[in-house]
Amino acid sequence: MKLLSITKSSKAGKKLMAVFESDNGRNKTTHFGASGMDDYLHTHDKEQRARYRSRHSKDLDTADPTRAGFLSYYLLWGDSTSLQSNIASYKRRWGL
Repeated sequence: MKLLSITKSSKAGKKLMAVFESDNGRNKTTHFGASGMDDYLHTHDKEQRARYRSRHSKDLDTADPTRAGFLSYYLLWGDSTSLQSNIASYKRRWGL
């Protein structure tokens, strides 16, 4: 699996979309992040980030880094307030 791009979502009600290429050459698109809702990239509030990550840690139980819960957890609520930095960290962590 390879992460091809992260762009603004074309789906109403979502912030971003990620396009992945699987090992067999097929693309998978995942829309994530509720538009109109806060995220760590905008608020820079570490307490809010900790509460979000506590509530949504169950999203990681799927062990599928292409799912919306993973993407929101690591990109919108990642360790940095920079989307580019969070994308680089996400790609390193999951080998994408």
